[in-house]
Order: sequence, then C-alpha cells, then structure tokens
Amino acid sequence: MAARPPLVALKDVRLQDGTHPLFDGVDLAVEPRSRAALVGRNGAGKSTLMKVVMGLIEPDSGDRSVQSATRFAYVPQEPVITGATLLDYAASGEAEPWTAEAWLTTFGLAPAKSTQGLSGGETRRAALAKAFAEEPDLLLLDEPTNHLDILAIELLENELISARFALLVVSHDRAFLNRVTDTVHWLEGRRVRTLNKGFVEFDDWAAKTLEEEAESLRRLTKTIERETETFYRSITARRSRNEGRARALQAMRAERAEKMKDVPRELSLGVDSGATSGKLVAEIKGVSKGFDTVASGESRVASDGSAAPAAEQDPSLSPLATRHSPLPTRRILFKNLTTRIMRGDRLGIVGPNGAGKTTLVKTLLGELTPDEGTVRMGANLEPVYLDQSREGLKSDMTLWDALTPGGGDSIIVRGVSKHVAAYAKEFLFSEAQLRQPISTLSGGERNRLLLARALAKPANLLVLDEPTNDLDMDTLDKLEELLEGYDGTLILVSHDRDFIDRLATSTLALNGRGDIVETPGGWTDFLRQNPGFLNPPPVGGGGPPKAVEGARAVPAPQKKTAKLSYKDARRLEELEKLIETLPATIARHDAALSDPDLYARDPKAFDAAMKAAEKARAELESAEMEWLELEEKKAALAG
Repeated sequence: MAARPPLVALKDVRLQDGTHPLFDGVDLAVEPRSRAALVGRNGAGKSTLMKVVMGLIEPDSGDRSVQSATRFAYVPQEPVITGATLLDYAASGEAEPWTAEAWLTTFGLAPAKSTQGLSGGETRRAALAKAFAEEPDLLLLDEPTNHLDILAIELLENELISARFALLVVSHDRAFLNRVTDTVHWLEGRRVRTLNKGFVEFDDWAAKTLEEEAESLRRLTKTIERETETFYRSITARRSRNEGRARALQAMRAERAEKMKDVPRELSLGVDSGATSGKLVAEIKGVSKGFDTVASGESRVASDGSAAPAAEQDPSLSPLATRHSPLPTRRILFKNLTTRIMRGDRLGIVGPNGAGKTTLVKTLLGELTPDEGTVRMGANLEPVYLDQSREGLKSDMTLWDALTPGGGDSIIVRGVSKHVAAYAKEFLFSEAQLRQPISTLSGGERNRLLLARALAKPANLLVLDEPTNDLDMDTLDKLEELLEGYDGTLILVSHDRDFIDRLATSTLALNGRGDIVETPGGWTDFLRQNPGFLNPPPVGGGGPPKAVEGARAVPAPQKKTAKLSYKDARRLEELEKLIETLPATIARHDAALSDPDLYARDPKAFDAAMKAAEKARAELESAEMEWLELEEKKAALAG
C-alpha cells in the first residue's frame, strides 16, 4: 500500500534571526496520525520552527507544502486566555460549544468559570481543552506539561495516545515523551535530523550521532594539519600547483569552521555544599497546616495571617471552596506529619496542584508557622531556596542587576570573586544579554538565571521548587549530574516523574485532602506502594485509598502503651539542651578563628580555639546520634 503523503512538509528551509542564521536547510515532514517530538537546546529555534510548520512565519527560502484542508491547533508556551468565561474562550475558534464544554470538563474545569485570576495550571488546561475541541488534523504543543500536576499530565498522555490527529510536541519531560511519541525530530546545528522511533530510543541514537560527527570533525582537522604541512614543504614547487593546493586547503578550513559553528557551548554548573551541617537536618513532629477559604472562594489565608503561596491559589482544586457562603471554610493541606530529614537525604515532594507542596516546603524552612506540631531545624544549616514563582526577578531589571543585586561588576561565586560577564557566560548568556531587561528572556533563560543566582551561594541544604520548568534536556541532564554528586541535603518539589526517579531517595506525597504518605525511593516506588493515593475521591464520598504495606504513612495519634525509663527521659532532656546550646559555642569559636591576626598574635589561643571548635562539633554530632536513638526508642515504646 502506498504511503500517505505528509500533512505538512518543509524542504530546505532557511531563516535568519537578524544576523544569526536560525535554520540552514531544514527538512521536516509530519505524517498523518504520527506523534512526533521536536527536541533541541534552548534557543535552537524549536518554537519558531513550529510556527513555520503552521505557516505563521514565512521562511527566507525553501518550500512548505500542506495537504489541502488541513486543520491546525496550537498551544504556545504561554497561552493567553480571553473571553468572559472558559466556555467563551474554548468555543472562540472552530469548536462547537458542546464540544468545547465537554473538553473543559474532561480537563477538570468548570465551563462557566471566569477567565480572570486563573492559576498557571488552569490556564494550561483551558488552552489544551480549546485545542482538543477544535478537532485538528495536526496539534502542535509547546511545553504542554509546564504548570500541570502529575495527574493532569497523565490525563493528557492518555488523551494524546488515543487521539486520531497528528501531534508535534516540544517538551523537556522525558517520561511524557517516552509515553506519547513514535518519532523524534532533533533540531541541532540549524538542521533537523529525524529518528523514526519513539523518544525512548533517542538518547542512544543522539549519542551515536554526535560521536560519528565528532570523529568526522577530528579526521577533517587531521587532514588540514597534514595538508598544511605538505603545502609549506612544497612552497618551492610550481606556482600553479601551490595555488590549487591552497584553494583545497582553504575549502577544508572553511568546512571545519562551519562545523565548529555548530558545536554547542556547554553549560557549566557547580555547587558548593558549604560547611558540614549537623547529622539531623530537620525534625518534624505532628505538623499540620491549613488555610481559611474566604467567601469568594478565590483566595485563602493561613492561621498566622499569611496568604497562601501563589502556587496553591487554585480554588477549583479545593472541594471546600464556596462562592455563596459568607463564612470562611477551613481547608487542611496536610495533617499530623511526623518525619526526620537527615544529612545527605534527597527528599522528593509530589502531589496535585494546590495540594500544599510549596506550603510544606516553607513550613519546613520556618517561613510559615504550623497550625499544630513542631519543626526543629538542625545545626549549621546553610539553606538556598529556588522558588518556582521566580520571586525577586522583576521584569524591568537587567540580567546584570539580577546577578549583582548589590551593584558592581563582580559576583562572589562559592567564595571566589568572578566578573559578572564571565559567570553569566557559564550559564550560556552572551555579553549583549547582560544589559537586556529580564522581560526579554525566554522561560528557559529565566530559569537558568535563577539557577545561576542560587548556585553562586554555598548551601548544605538545597531546596528546589519546580526547577525543571522551561529547561531543555541538555540543561536538565547537567542539573541532574550536578545534584547526583551533591553531598548536601536536597529537597525537591517537581511534577517531573523522571527527575524525581533519578534523584529522590524518599518521596513525600500529598493528595490535596490532607493526607500525606512517605515512601522510600522515587516516583515509581511511591506509585507501586501507594496505588490510587493521588486519585480524586469516588463520587459520593469515601475515604482516600489506603497505602499498601511497605509505605511509611503518617500515622494518626495513638495512645501510648509504654514510655522511656526515668534515666532515658532525663538523658533525652540533657541532649536536647546540648543540641540547642552547642551551635552557639561552635559559632563563638569560629568567630575567634576568623580573626586573620590571631595566629600571629597568639598561636596558643589560636590552637586552643581550633581544638575547642573541633571538640564542640564532635560533641554535637554524638549528641544528635544519641538523641536520634532515644527518640526512635521512645517512638517504638509508644507503639
């Protein structure tokens, strides 16, 4: 049977971005009902190429052919939702109102909901509903999983797998691409290479391709070196022969220069784990946190008067939100959380949008006060928090201003002064971008800027809230490699299942109904041990699914059946006082040692302070270990 012609085909497409060549001979074809990924580095031109495919941008040269009557639907990286209601928006294109209403409901949105004040997740789901409702022949999605929680991502995957239209998608989410794609278009070096297999095969194929091209470049370099030597040895030969050899040598050098232009710059990431923290990083006992849902149902206030974090201002996800009652309703985000975070732990935090993940992180860091229970942070902590809301980045400030908030032309990077331009270059920013406002940066560039600011500081506790949004896969790989070698403590909030699987040693999951469960391992381990935990409750009520045996669920308070002996109880009190006072002793000795003239002025005093500081640190380490043993004994006796 003859192969069906492609819906859209590009042939030898070229496009300049100012003086910068963006595409140089791109060939690409989208077959009917294919599900293709378009991958490449940030700035390679993936979003622009999608617009060329749609016909929104005319190339400088080359051909674009389209099957007649082909219908397109497109969801950009940052959708703009218009109209009075979500139904008005979803039906504003070619969709019938009843189809638009059905798809809004499928993506968990109320058709009558106002388009004002939508969360990032609601905006994304509304744009997807509109695109599906238009019943296209080709759907183009640009980073569709950004701002979606794991349940929404899995819903989108299932709908795409069962759809009859063709798909062209740009995404950094490996787990998503592994599930939905059967073709990969790789935009690299201003051209497109195509793999007629799913993304699960991409890494091996790309590595082999790069190895072959590197070997080709190496052979060309060797040939140039050999020809150059031969040319200058034969300089006394006939002029005509030299001119021919010179032209050949010049052509080879031009070819090598062209290939070298396509060798991408490497991102340079580093992190300093700073001073060693205490063995115990945080002890959380019976912690609960909730918010009052105000009468409008569109914002919440915590019991301590603080507003709910922007990431969790998603009233559609709150079953207790009311629009008609004048009385506030209490919504519990998580209750009775008891756990310990030890030095070197890598804790993943997962759950639906609005479940309380960011609130949990801020409670653990002491930025929010728990409604019940206690949080005790360990000694010598140097935390760095990368906030998903990108607070501190104002759109009118320049990249230079963001990297040097105190002014000047240098930045202290892990204890060493660096010129701001040199440090920015490590994160793939050009010198010209330093004076541009942040509003001109792409989402991926803004996230790289946040990483540059965060990783400049020493940190033995690294807290990353949705760090993967808008990053390309090469940057993600570099970040994963960095975090795998990080010897501090990591708390990671992410909807990226592959990222959690690769890094987390334990996973805390919140289901949005106040329940919380902790499981050893990453996302896959959590899912296997807690099937259905994140699913919404069945129609008609009913409690959440129970975690299977093996998961470390947060227990309800139980009546104590035994307690510590008098001697152990007294020792526990002594240890708690030691753990509270020793950090101040260590800080006092460290302050004395920080005097640069102390050793020259009084070597004995310097030596005494050094030994006293080491002794205090050893005592603190020993006290923490003994305290942990007694606490575990106390918990075991309590059942």
